[in-house]
Amino acid sequence: MKTDIQISQEAKMQPIWEVAKKLDIAMDDLELYGKYKAKLSDEFLESLEGRPDGKLVLVTAINPTPAGEGKTTTTVGLGEAMGKLGKKAVIALREPSLGPCFGIKGGAAGGGYAQVVPMEDLNLHFTGDFHAITSANNLLAAMLDNHIMQGNALGIDPKQVVWKRCLDMNDRALRNIVIGMGKKSDGVVREDHFIITVASEIIAILCLADDIADLKRRLGRIIVAYRYDGTPVTAADLKAVGSMAALLKDAIRPNLIQTIENTPALVHGGPFANIAHGCNSVRATKAALKLADYVITEAGFGADLGAEKFLDIKCRMAGLKPDAIVLVATVRALKYNGGVPKTELAAENLTALKAGIVNMEKHIENLKQYDVPVVVTLNRFTEDTDAELSYVEQFCRERGCDFALSEVWGKGGEGGIELAEHLLDTLENKPSNFHTLYPDEMPLKEKIETVATKIYGADGVSFDPAALATLDRLTELGFGNMPVCMAKTQYSLSDDPKKLGRPTGFTVNVREVYVSAGAGFVVAITGTIMTMPGLPKSPAAERIDVNEEGKIDGLF
Repeated sequence: MKTDIQISQEAKMQPIWEVAKKLDIAMDDLELYGKYKAKLSDEFLESLEGRPDGKLVLVTAINPTPAGEGKTTTTVGLGEAMGKLGKKAVIALREPSLGPCFGIKGGAAGGGYAQVVPMEDLNLHFTGDFHAITSANNLLAAMLDNHIMQGNALGIDPKQVVWKRCLDMNDRALRNIVIGMGKKSDGVVREDHFIITVASEIIAILCLADDIADLKRRLGRIIVAYRYDGTPVTAADLKAVGSMAALLKDAIRPNLIQTIENTPALVHGGPFANIAHGCNSVRATKAALKLADYVITEAGFGADLGAEKFLDIKCRMAGLKPDAIVLVATVRALKYNGGVPKTELAAENLTALKAGIVNMEKHIENLKQYDVPVVVTLNRFTEDTDAELSYVEQFCRERGCDFALSEVWGKGGEGGIELAEHLLDTLENKPSNFHTLYPDEMPLKEKIETVATKIYGADGVSFDPAALATLDRLTELGFGNMPVCMAKTQYSLSDDPKKLGRPTGFTVNVREVYVSAGAGFVVAITGTIMTMPGLPKSPAAERIDVNEEGKIDGLF
């Protein structure tokens, strides 16, 4: 079998204006980034107001394992399958971060014959959105430190600066640094920190903003520090909003590319789901709903993170209502959850499958709490046995879920027709009565406890004293009605990545809390989650290269 990058480089791409025609988008409505990438113009996006919405389908997954699940691959293949069935469909995805591309996780373009292309462009610089976000984030940081040095008229306490610099790269050495060293003219000495760009509040804001005006309002509300008297200082106080918005004026426009089978795909934004809210932009999703009858979107990592945040943050803020949810799993991943080592996953093992399927069971139960119909799909591997597949199918049907096999990795859209047909049947015959998990008026502490107990299955939550004090402070400042964004390991339903399957008898620990006032949510950091990842001992960057003809190899 060819590698993903070989398959993508052999794809017969159509000029992006030809792809746009499938969504009734004219050439004048595109801002071209070469032959195969384009942004949708602001004028075109405004013209979509008043059109009816299509059906919204969320693709999510069980907790990720080294065995692989294929959530993005399934999303892409499902969109391709819809096209083969003659349906007007569009895929709405997040943009990949550079950090994982050069680290251990790889890119986020799908896989096999269910990929979005050009794969190399998407996984590297793409249309420059993340560079713009990084620049806007660090401009605000520069203006903040400059203000402190130039007399500090706002009375900022240097020990209460909460705004961090960012970089779209895994660089653990920058997690905790000291700045301002040297001469007096080099600035005020203080401790500082870096986060990865996809954890920046700027990317969350970009993904939740309706337009430039809303973007600027949200940027203005960013809290960068606190004064000596404890009152917050915002980006608007620093007069940074206009220049930040100028850097983001193109980045806020959704990007249009295509799949290997030339299905349209809107790819825009990309906050991580383990440390941010994990969904593509509201602007791209809303545009997709106006452009197609079916919108297939995804949310990061497992349903305990990406789906929960899609439903409780994005849908709440944007007024979106999902019509169905597709839950992706693999037999291999379920056996891994049942205790089988990665090297032994190919052999039939019904005992391990039965032990590990409880992870999927919990995700099904979680999604049903939102009253949205669920379709479970197994991303099929060649070594999966009939007995294993039959067991999973029966397990799902006993829990009221439709079930379908998916073979999109090896067959593209053709391998997703069974899934597409089951999904269409669900959309036609099972109504969605979507509602959020908790109301706005619930206290912040109870919101965190609700997610931890109802979604993760925890017995309760322990809060570090500083986290409790911050929750009280944020409530006093008027942020109590915001949703919560849980920063948690993706590898387990608990906050301990080693607890696989469906752990019980555990308590989630919240060690830090802060508000993303511009984005509109309160972040609770659990366990040992890091907002600046590090590279592994042997990073993917060691194997990526480009030849004399400019052809990239080693990217996956």
